[in-house]
Amino acid sequence: MPDSDAPLPSDPSLAAGDNRNLPVPVPRPSPATRGEGWLAWVLRALLGWRPGSIRSDLRSVLEGAAGETGLSPQESAMLRNILGLRERRVVDVMVPRADIVSVQKDIEFGELLKVFATQGHSRLVVYDETLDDAIGMVHIRDLIALMTTRASEAARTGAAEQPLATGLDLKAVDLEMSLTEAKLVREILFAPPSMPVLDLLAKMQTTRIHLALVVDEYGGTDGVVSIEDIVEEIVGEIGDEHDDELPPGVVRQADGSYLANARVSLEDATAIIGPEFDVGEVAKEVDTLAGYIATRIGRVPVRGELVPGPGRFEIEVLDADPRRVKKLKISPNVDRHNGNDVPSSAGGASQPASPQAPDLQAARDASAKQSTDAPPSKASRQP
Repeated sequence: MPDSDAPLPSDPSLAAGDNRNLPVPVPRPSPATRGEGWLAWVLRALLGWRPGSIRSDLRSVLEGAAGETGLSPQESAMLRNILGLRERRVVDVMVPRADIVSVQKDIEFGELLKVFATQGHSRLVVYDETLDDAIGMVHIRDLIALMTTRASEAARTGAAEQPLATGLDLKAVDLEMSLTEAKLVREILFAPPSMPVLDLLAKMQTTRIHLALVVDEYGGTDGVVSIEDIVEEIVGEIGDEHDDELPPGVVRQADGSYLANARVSLEDATAIIGPEFDVGEVAKEVDTLAGYIATRIGRVPVRGELVPGPGRFEIEVLDADPRRVKKLKISPNVDRHNGNDVPSSAGGASQPASPQAPDLQAARDASAKQSTDAPPSKASRQP
């Protein structure tokens, strides 16, 4: 019995059992493809070939005017950051070794509380002997939960005449207990510097471990990456109640010089100071002003040292310690002669020193000569 829901044929030839092929509608070429040649049209129709991709099309749209896309500047910026995230590696987003806040595995509760209070982090790297022997991390929530549990048990079982209003006897918490005895060390991820950021993000989501230690080919610690560091690559800097208000990386002064954080990138410094501040090929080896100085003179500079900078600039180290440079002053390379600014001669050679400050001028000449003669080498991180 035929299906009563089947549609009735409207063509007599179909009713007679004609087996001719039904006509197949051919889609008209879109306006974007009308200018293509016939070969491109055939490849598109038969093989599904496309001259471009959604990624490249979206990137082209975002590079246009924001008003034409209907997106706000913030939305356009985040979409561009998402598209660029595929090319970024872990080394591009990690916190360098020198800035890692870590604790030794045998640290006592009291000292650990002080570290959490002063540093403002919720997770800390835990190591055995050195930072190259990292064994995991400690989370402040685990610490607070353990202290609360023990204080609550002590209040319940205590022999106090009057029960505590809070139900917590914090005096019962042993602040001399070590982190290892408390068994609060959690697992941490390990990632090579060349690992794609998106792969690390997927691993963090799968394992629910939001902190990764970046290790080099020898197993040494290069840096650390949190899930917040990756998210900031999309939405920008995320500040919370515990973050200090940081000044801009490079600030122009009234006398034409610039005060700079040594950690500012060379790209940002050039954007603020101007195209004359061009470090050339050194930018392929280092990323920051501190790295440029160390490469320029082949060592970590000391406080008060003058380093010949790119072009007509010189860089004075305002603040530094034996491990790193902190604050710099970038100014045009001029000599102070009788209270007047006189541009230095070509090649950065110094003019004769004024009689009032021969020692200062001699120090400048010695520093400039040493910096010029030193072979460039990439600065290595101290353990």
